[in-house]
Amino acid sequence: LEERLYVWDLVKAERDGDILLEVSDAVRESLIETMEPHELKAAAETLDADELADLAHDLPPEIIQDVYQSLDTEGREQLRAAMSYPEDSVGALMDFDMVTVRENVTLEVVLRYLRRFEELPDHTDKLFVIDRDDHLMGILSLESLLINDPEKEVSEVMRDETVISFSPDDPADDAAQAFERYDLVSAPVVDRHKRVIGRVTVADVVDFIREESEAEILSHAGLREEEDIFASVWDSVKNRWAWLAVNLVTAFIASRVIGAFEGSIERLVALAALMPIVAGIGGNSGNQTITMIVRAIAMGQVKQSAMQRLLKKELGVALFNGVVWGGLLGVLTWWLYGSASLGMVMTAAMTLNLLLAAFAGVTIPMLRQRLGGDPAIGGSVMITALTDSGGFFIFLGLATLFLL
Repeated sequence: LEERLYVWDLVKAERDGDILLEVSDAVRESLIETMEPHELKAAAETLDADELADLAHDLPPEIIQDVYQSLDTEGREQLRAAMSYPEDSVGALMDFDMVTVRENVTLEVVLRYLRRFEELPDHTDKLFVIDRDDHLMGILSLESLLINDPEKEVSEVMRDETVISFSPDDPADDAAQAFERYDLVSAPVVDRHKRVIGRVTVADVVDFIREESEAEILSHAGLREEEDIFASVWDSVKNRWAWLAVNLVTAFIASRVIGAFEGSIERLVALAALMPIVAGIGGNSGNQTITMIVRAIAMGQVKQSAMQRLLKKELGVALFNGVVWGGLLGVLTWWLYGSASLGMVMTAAMTLNLLLAAFAGVTIPMLRQRLGGDPAIGGSVMITALTDSGGFFIFLGLATLFLL
């Protein structure tokens, strides 16, 4: 932390705002805590309205109010609009820095207009064609602008069909999928009256995808939020304790399952050596299933109506793997311990635990989504708990029934 703050002190003041936008949430919080109010205000004033909206939730309210008062009317409206949209909406990704042109001017006029800019907005691959009331009429790609006769009017070369645009209330996931599907660099954002109010760029979408991926990884492990790797011990403990407590409870349940079969293990010690294999393979298979389902949900490939079909498919995969790998393990167990019956119990236990893992791997994320929760949160913890306790119970139960 001391080295981080030392480097931060070396940064030029005019770059503070840009750097605060790029660093992780945890690092940003630690840097803001060290800054004076006048430094925070100066950093915020260097940002565009959409960038300021991204940073607003980390800044003190009085700083936001001071910066808001310093903006012109257009800037205030943009900031108010940007802060009004949910975090996972297109409006939250929207950029107000764009180039618009009229359809009744020539390409030569457009070229002269563009030369007045010191530089074009980042990721400008097309210009948005609008009418006098800012309604979207079409798009003019830079390629069309450059290769066509300058005397032609914009209306002659613009593309007005199949223009992909978004509403600020659209889910950001939908925009990300559209950018991937159609190889977009930028796209207009229009209000309900089809007036152009901003744009979304591939840079915004990539940032969103990265943040979603990081959040999914953390959620899968049961972590509630991004954690600064150099955070205090107490902060790290607070971020991790909840699912560790859940793990403790599930581990205790698994131990009680084993305890219920103490007599069986005493009479056939081989059970103690073999039961971790059943639980471990089940946990691994379940994590494979839940990872695939969560990924499919995140990409919009799976709907609730497909749950039954997915369940049949995953149970089929589990049954096949159980018969093949369980059979192989059963033969190996027979060879090691000289008991064909123990080998058959091993095969049956592994098959049943893989079926349990497949069932849980599909139903846990799908049910969490149906109930409005995050399908990824704690999935790994829950699937491991089920396959451990279930695997021990199935294996030791079958052994007790058929071997003792």
